[in-house]
Amino acid sequence: MNSLNKSLSNTGSDKIQEMHDILAEQKRAYRRHQLPTAAERIDRLTNLREVLLKYQDDIAEAISQDYGNRAVAETKIGEVLTCVEQTHYYSKNLEKWMKPSKRQVGHIHHPAKAWVEYQPLGVIGIIAPWNYPLLLSVGPLICALAAGNHAMIKISSSSAKFGALLQKALAEVFPSDLVSVINGGGAISDAFSHLAFDKLIFTGSTDVGKTVMRAASENLVPVILELGGKSPAIVHPEMSIKDAAQRLVAGKLWNAGQTCVAPDYLFLPRGKTAEFVQSFRRFVTHMYPTIRDNKDYTSIINDKQYRRLQGYLEDATAHGAQVIEINPKHETLHDVRKVAPTFLTNVTPDMQIMQNEIFGPIMPIFEYDNIDEVIDFINDRPRPLALYYFDFNKDRAEYLAQNTHSGHFGNNQALTHVAQDDLPFGGVGASGMGKYHGPEGFFGFSHERSMMSKPKLYTFKMILPPFNKPIHKIMYKTLLRR
Repeated sequence: MNSLNKSLSNTGSDKIQEMHDILAEQKRAYRRHQLPTAAERIDRLTNLREVLLKYQDDIAEAISQDYGNRAVAETKIGEVLTCVEQTHYYSKNLEKWMKPSKRQVGHIHHPAKAWVEYQPLGVIGIIAPWNYPLLLSVGPLICALAAGNHAMIKISSSSAKFGALLQKALAEVFPSDLVSVINGGGAISDAFSHLAFDKLIFTGSTDVGKTVMRAASENLVPVILELGGKSPAIVHPEMSIKDAAQRLVAGKLWNAGQTCVAPDYLFLPRGKTAEFVQSFRRFVTHMYPTIRDNKDYTSIINDKQYRRLQGYLEDATAHGAQVIEINPKHETLHDVRKVAPTFLTNVTPDMQIMQNEIFGPIMPIFEYDNIDEVIDFINDRPRPLALYYFDFNKDRAEYLAQNTHSGHFGNNQALTHVAQDDLPFGGVGASGMGKYHGPEGFFGFSHERSMMSKPKLYTFKMILPPFNKPIHKIMYKTLLRR
């Protein structure tokens, strides 16, 4: 046993040393060519797009195997297609973003020119979670490559089959000193977050995000944290319950709710719960007439996460919550790690399910009488990654948006904003810091370097000491007057 432990320890140590070596290799490669042209960056994005299209079926299968069952369409539409579209978007726009930005020069500094240039940062570290392992690894990679950087990607140990495939696929189009994929968990994950990257992006839970930020601080590595939290959904009394239910079905059940921006809990007008559940049930039954062997209904990723969700349900029922399960054929699901769409009523804020992000197809319901009470409830809690409001009245939607904070505000839609290329994505407060996607994805992985140039004529000497010259009196009277 001791020899086995020693062997495992050596393997881990070797892997950690390999990461340090790859980082050093990438930094050397970056120094050799610190400003790739727009054409070079577009070529890298094109190669990435081609390899994604080549391996799209294999990617969907690998992710499904990691899950036990993951709907192929959810991977192809939600991950592969979204990444492919992002490569087009960045290829189209990056040349414009790369251009220097002219800035004004203050009165006392003339004659001079001032501008900002956008430099690559160097080597970007990307820590991806298991729920969308392609989108949340390759998505940041696209931004990093568009900005001219190199990148190392850490894949979750829960995505082992996908991680091995991604490592193989990206190695076909990128040398290791440009893009590398790291697999493994435990000490390897911890060591990765301690590496001296030029920037680090982490997607995952708030608790782990704190650990990653603490590790990155040892090397003063700036971080983008894409976290989660409890994203509320609100239905206004004048909103069609049927319309709201249909839109929330998509937002809540995609990937079986294992989405950081999935609606977490729901506010309904007083007395509307039964009608909402009935409408939701009709849509679920149409989309998923069966659940157990239905390839379109995704499993919970692993036993740990499945037990966590069951624990939330047990705690809620023990404290008085009522469970409404939508299981059209009343199938047994535990042995296939599936959780049927489930509502909870009679929920109280102190229940475990209201203390933690759910990350599954379970939705607590609260009824309300006054929208300002809902606003107070949301504002009394950590700021969510998304807030969804269902109401076709623009003035009321604007009122709610202006009186709350969230990473994203969705009016009559849920979830799909993540795939909008031209919108920044990210949280606020406890739900994260920093943005990517959109122009923010390019600038977030660039160094905005201030530049200033003076001609041969050096006028600043005129205001140097002694400070009793006529020029000083003129400055005070003209530039410092009220």
